[in-house]
Amino acid sequence: MSEPGPWTVRAAWVVLPFAAGPALARALDTTATLFRTSSTVFAWTAWTLTLAVTLVPRTVSLTMLRITAPTTVAAVVWSVVDAGDDLGGWQSALAVGSTLLATAAAFSPLTGDAYVNGSSYGSERRMPLRIPGALLLLAPVAWLVAVVGTGSGPLLLASGQWVSGLVCVAIGLPAAAISVRALHGLARRWVVFVPAGFVLHDPFGLPDALLVPRRMARRLGPAPAGADVDALDLTHRAPGLALLLELTEALPVNVSTGRREVGSVDAQRVLFTPTRPGALLEEARRRRIPVH
Repeated sequence: MSEPGPWTVRAAWVVLPFAAGPALARALDTTATLFRTSSTVFAWTAWTLTLAVTLVPRTVSLTMLRITAPTTVAAVVWSVVDAGDDLGGWQSALAVGSTLLATAAAFSPLTGDAYVNGSSYGSERRMPLRIPGALLLLAPVAWLVAVVGTGSGPLLLASGQWVSGLVCVAIGLPAAAISVRALHGLARRWVVFVPAGFVLHDPFGLPDALLVPRRMARRLGPAPAGADVDALDLTHRAPGLALLLELTEALPVNVSTGRREVGSVDAQRVLFTPTRPGALLEEARRRRIPVH
């Protein structure tokens, strides 16, 4: 109850039209009437839908929010550059700063925690995992494909460029759908605390969720720094503090060994990287899981 949860991102999103709207309007003033009208309708629709999903804390809402928020930064930077000296310095700073604030709030671990846990059931407590290191560069590419694939076709059609617009719609929308699905998969990686223990749900490395009964958890805590740990590594080289789970006995675990290939290993120690390791350890302690 002491955490802001989704309220920070909601407040940041509400002020966007007032802080960034004038810059976008100034940049659109010099464009064709049809393009200006279509862009304005598109922007207001995206803002309204995103505001609506911020009010519904779910994993799907988090994915949409984290796609839309960086798009506002790109749009405002374009508008500021296009407006040039016609836009005051304080207006430019306010426009860019407001979109950066909204994006920072969208990607905050507190926001991710609140929206991921919003999809939980009953006494569950879901806590997200950090993005794998190998995908830190691929995720922005997927975001770019999602945004360009969704918006380029309709905006080209609004400009009267029928052939290129139809081509972009035919190619862009399916590519955008694939990218959005991939980005949503990153948001569906979490640790779930349940009455019987907790579950590691990571489709990136685990074809099947790993259930750890409380009675089998010997201890859970930060992994030793600067040392090789003999454990099943589910961190996927994600940045941040990794946690080490030690079990009283080995558990059979199905792991992804390659594209569509699954292997089985017996693991008594497991490494993983949550977005908020301190909060996760506190939750584990509260649920009587040994923490050190």
